Amino acid sequence: MATGRTHRPATRSRGIPEATVARLPLYLRALTALSERSVPTVSSEELAAAAGVNSAKLRKDFSYLGSYGTRGVGYDVEYLVYQISRELGLTQDWPVVIVGIGNLGAALANYGGFASRGFRVAALIDADPAMAGKPVAGIPVQHTDELESIITDNGVSIGVIATPAGAAQQVCDRLVAAGVTSILNFAPTVLTVPDGVDVRKVDLSIELQILAFHEQRKAGEEATAERAAAAPAAARKQTAADQGPDGDVPAVMPA
Repeated sequence: MATGRTHRPATRSRGIPEATVARLPLYLRALTALSERSVPTVSSEELAAAAGVNSAKLRKDFSYLGSYGTRGVGYDVEYLVYQISRELGLTQDWPVVIVGIGNLGAALANYGGFASRGFRVAALIDADPAMAGKPVAGIPVQHTDELESIITDNGVSIGVIATPAGAAQQVCDRLVAAGVTSILNFAPTVLTVPDGVDVRKVDLSIELQILAFHEQRKAGEEATAERAAAAPAAARKQTAADQGPDGDVPAVMPA
């Protein structure tokens, strides 16, 4: 059984920090949208705003790629698309297997963005014998008994786990043993993998909980603001009650 760290933070061979690597897909998405609109060049400020980062961070990130833009002109959109795609390894075909073809796995299989971004769904795999042979997104589902041969035959190095939590670690171990070195995990559990294997976890419930935290905080801030706005009005009402009919403060009667 595979053991080791759950995640392997590292820099790439060219010395690009992981934080920069994580932002490259954001830049690529924004640049692709510009390219589709036939925009030839873009300034660092415009691209940073489209990607949701600040321009200084963007310029620093691009310096790792050796791209500095042209003063007064900006960055060449098509060249940056190519440069980032090459750095991310998207200029080649990456066969991917998806294990666990329930609702989430089927949705992933039907996602149309894989092919345009350099990924090819080589196989869909599920443990349910009743699923074997059924087409999902035009691909027949195969049983988990064939997992190792599928990975070997297709040269797969990237696996997607969309199984229930209880089955995820066993599936992970089999993927790793068969030669998979990168795993995208949608199962609600932490996977243990050996050194040399990268795991990216996508947990929708955690993301929703984070959003719930922010919603609760915003609701609290709004309530505080409402109380602050109501306080002066209450003070004015109290002052009016303390005054006489003509607005004068009544004289204090002697005891």
